[in-house]
Amino acid sequence: MLAANLVSLSLWLFQQEEAVGFDPISMWRAMGWPARLVVIVLFFMSAWSIGVMIDRWIAYSGARKQSRIFAPAVAGALKDGKIEEAISIAEQNRRSHLAKVVTAGLQEFQAHQISAEISGETIEASKRALERAAAIVHAELKRGVSSLATIGSTAPFVGLFGTVLGIIHAFQGISQAKSTGLAAVAGGIAEALVTTAIGLFVAIPAVWVYNYFTSKIEGFDVEMDNSSSELVDYFIKRSSRGKK
Repeated sequence: MLAANLVSLSLWLFQQEEAVGFDPISMWRAMGWPARLVVIVLFFMSAWSIGVMIDRWIAYSGARKQSRIFAPAVAGALKDGKIEEAISIAEQNRRSHLAKVVTAGLQEFQAHQISAEISGETIEASKRALERAAAIVHAELKRGVSSLATIGSTAPFVGLFGTVLGIIHAFQGISQAKSTGLAAVAGGIAEALVTTAIGLFVAIPAVWVYNYFTSKIEGFDVEMDNSSSELVDYFIKRSSRGKK
């Protein structure tokens, strides 16, 4: 609401000074180049954040969808003691965050499984492989998300920089017109309000989506930790059966 009011007021001020229309092109022409540079920077920040949002949404949706298929399929294979089949299922669902972690643990377990008796070293090696894979997958899931936090925290300050430039422009207008009337300061104040409003428009969605993606990543981490623990328990149970 605040950003919308600022834009409305700035449009009115532009119209008062330049008698321009309400379209973005007229506003752009009425701006000075310092304010235009601020708007260009904010535009690139907005484009970057939108690109990250789309990329991460596609990645998270794909991971969630494949995990729903992978989890019951690999559980059934492990229940029957079919390690190779479980690895094959995991490799077929490589977009799943769970599949990437489980694959690392199963491959490490299979590489060390020489006899029917499973040693504690084999289980520990598989556990370390699971931890490494979980750390790598966490970094992949988080890729680009931190930039949303950066944009969300800095975009208002970039807009504030445009506000300062607009106020300077307003004082220059007073100096040139030798007057303190509205016509002398309208252009500068309009620039200040427009850049402030654009900064808020860029920052608010970035912060919202960053918080949403962070909660999604935390959920993925919990799922990977649970899957790793269940797989280690499975290895321990197999080890106990092998010693009988």
